[in-house]
Amino acid sequence: MKALSVPAAKGQRAADDSGIALIVALMAMSFLLALGLALALTVATESRIAGNYRDAVEALYAADSAVERAIQDLAAASDWNTVLSGATRSSFNDGSPLGIRVLPDGSDFDLTRATNIVRCDKSTCSQADLVAISQERPWGANNPVWQPYAFGPVADLAIGTIDSLMYVVVWVADDPSENDNDPLHDGAPPASCDAEKEPSCADDNIGRGVVTMKAEAMGPGGTRRLIDVTLARAARGGVRVISWREVR
Repeated sequence: MKALSVPAAKGQRAADDSGIALIVALMAMSFLLALGLALALTVATESRIAGNYRDAVEALYAADSAVERAIQDLAAASDWNTVLSGATRSSFNDGSPLGIRVLPDGSDFDLTRATNIVRCDKSTCSQADLVAISQERPWGANNPVWQPYAFGPVADLAIGTIDSLMYVVVWVADDPSENDNDPLHDGAPPASCDAEKEPSCADDNIGRGVVTMKAEAMGPGGTRRLIDVTLARAARGGVRVISWREVR
């Protein structure tokens, strides 16, 4: 019998078809791989966004909790002058108001530098820096001189009830609306007052019995939230909140 033979052209087409099928399979695999990577990236990004949002909310609550604790101690303080001078601090503190802290998440925090930053926006402050007039500090000699008042891990705010990696600092300062040119005393006579000639002017200070607080909470991944609060002595004892705002 005579053997059958496949024409050369048909054999070439069969080889070409086999190569195309391999290419299509590889393209399909590449597409599925890219789709899987995109899905994994989306999930990771969404998880990171959710985690950052959770940390930001926790930091805001932490700062507010520290404010509440500081308010309790300020309400019990009979003399705010010792608070404004830095001689008296809240019962919530983790030691000296100076130096480096190791935060609950393992990072370092320089409380001395942070205090200078809120005082004059520099890592160290001279007397000239404290009274310098700027857009953020337009009161000159009445510029607030912030004192670390309450500071420590949020977990220490209450025994055994708070599971948090946040660290909080509450600074207290004299109300800048005062006119005594003395930010370390509350409601001293105005700088222009001559008590011998006009005794009544000694009481002419609209900021008497008013202090301001700045609370900052910090946590994992550089999370930070800052709150500004203004307080006043209440007529029947204690204190009342005049204003509360989150600083963005």
